[in-house]
Amino acid sequence: MSESWEPDDIGVLRLPSGRAVRGRALRRPLPSGAAPAFAVHLLGRRPPEVSWDSRWLRWPDFWLPGDHAEAREVLGEAWERAGSERVEIACGGGRGRTGTALACLAVLDGVAAEDAVAYVRRHYDRRAVETPWQRRYVRRFPG
Repeated sequence: MSESWEPDDIGVLRLPSGRAVRGRALRRPLPSGAAPAFAVHLLGRRPPEVSWDSRWLRWPDFWLPGDHAEAREVLGEAWERAGSERVEIACGGGRGRTGTALACLAVLDGVAAEDAVAYVRRHYDRRAVETPWQRRYVRRFPG
């Protein structure tokens, strides 16, 4: 049985394949409703423990992940799991790093790399992906 996000869940990005991934700000309270089955935390330091399966990807605020191969692996796992589970991508503010990671998931889902940032801004948050180097990272992300 597929456990995905509901169509009206706040902060959920629907990818062209139908996969759904929730983006959120860790500085804000956990949204009400179902918890994720899997989360990727994009932070410069270790995140607090959660009661669901999670991975920490070291990614300082306004920058890029420290290990690009690990980022590809972790985001690939998130994309795979989003096919049948509730997946969440989260950073401190929920826009820059989260938006960048969501744009990379869009690339994995078949969105052209040069269109992925616009896709995330249109369907998730108009201010997602905050820096020029984050936009360039998405354009170069291996799909």
